[in-house]
Amino acid sequence: MALQYLKKAPKTATSDSGETREIVQKILSEIEEGREEAARKYAIQLDKYDGNIVLTSDEIAEAKSKVSQKLQDDIRFAHDNVRRFAEAQRDSMQDFSLDLVPGLTTGQRTIPCRSVGCYVPGGRYSHVASAIMTVTTAKVAGCQYITACSPTRPGVGINPAIIYTADLCGADRILALGGVQGIASMAFGLFDCPPADILVGPGNQFVAEAKRILFGRVGIDMFAGPTDSLILADASADPMVVAADLVGQAEHGYNSPVWLVTDDEKLAQDVLKLVPALIADLPETNRLNAEAAWRDYAEVILCSSREEMAATSDNYAPEHLTVQAADLDWWLNRLQCYGSLFLGEETTVAFGDKASGPNHVLPTSGAARYTGGLSVHKYMKVVTWQRATREGARPIAEATARISRLEGMEGHARTADIRLKKYFPDTQFELNASA
Repeated sequence: MALQYLKKAPKTATSDSGETREIVQKILSEIEEGREEAARKYAIQLDKYDGNIVLTSDEIAEAKSKVSQKLQDDIRFAHDNVRRFAEAQRDSMQDFSLDLVPGLTTGQRTIPCRSVGCYVPGGRYSHVASAIMTVTTAKVAGCQYITACSPTRPGVGINPAIIYTADLCGADRILALGGVQGIASMAFGLFDCPPADILVGPGNQFVAEAKRILFGRVGIDMFAGPTDSLILADASADPMVVAADLVGQAEHGYNSPVWLVTDDEKLAQDVLKLVPALIADLPETNRLNAEAAWRDYAEVILCSSREEMAATSDNYAPEHLTVQAADLDWWLNRLQCYGSLFLGEETTVAFGDKASGPNHVLPTSGAARYTGGLSVHKYMKVVTWQRATREGARPIAEATARISRLEGMEGHARTADIRLKKYFPDTQFELNASA
């Protein structure tokens, strides 16, 4: 049967990219020309911050002293989980060599990027976990230089817990800069940091647009939109747990979509009744975000079978995908399009966001159809090499010459000809494709 929408979103998670792009391009151009002075100007203008940009070891130590021992322990616990998961990812990538034909040896190497810029959000929420996810994976990958930057607050600077975390996870330099000026400083190599080869980490629409504009000049982890989450639930699910998980993700922002896909109408109706009260019970800022997200972007979809549920989920390709349904192995083997998968009531997206190990920087806006999230692999270049003996080069050169002439690329063909004539001067070769 056709999908039945018990709640349909009146809006989609899009932004005014034209206006945002114009603003961001202006800031990037000014900072590239004006360098550190321009970056400082925007820090004062936009964040009302005129303090030290490059944090000193004394400032880092002072920040650590402001972080409670219990929070330090929690951060270390989360860091250890993320680090060990990243190490397993790194170990799954192997260099190799392969003799394709006698005398021709080919191979693969994995080489980490040299310089990384990690953006750690600190505006609406202080995302300690983002420092763990971005800096730790870069460190495990073996990147030579890691810069972290995070927004400041007037008279305060960066949240001390973010400073402590970035330092713990291996940042070589911490910049008290947020927004476009932070991204620009890492990309252009300001404040004595090497220019970043890749920029990673979530941020608001201005940060995302800055990364989009700079892509190609530098690498980025992904084009990021508002965070989104989908729950697949059947009659065995607990409506209160489902509702709480939807609300927990809706508080990210006013345009953060959350979706419930189910084959049980009673569960759906129960969740629809529970959500408003759970939102109303949140602190004000969180409540306003969740109210708007639930009102404008949330959907509740009723399907006829679990296969239709899975197909619907794959079409949405959510950033976060939770399954609260029977036969979890079936869902694990069937589902194909998601950023990260949470199987069973005993885990939840918040676990992945904060402490469980797999990375929380994930594809949004349907990008999970073709890419995964941030991992050690994103920091690693997979490059190839080859080496040949003269006998091994012979069949390759013959084929290359003929294919090149078929394509009309005579210069390519002659690079093969010259080797055949040099290595095998007494041999005649048919080097035209029509021969």
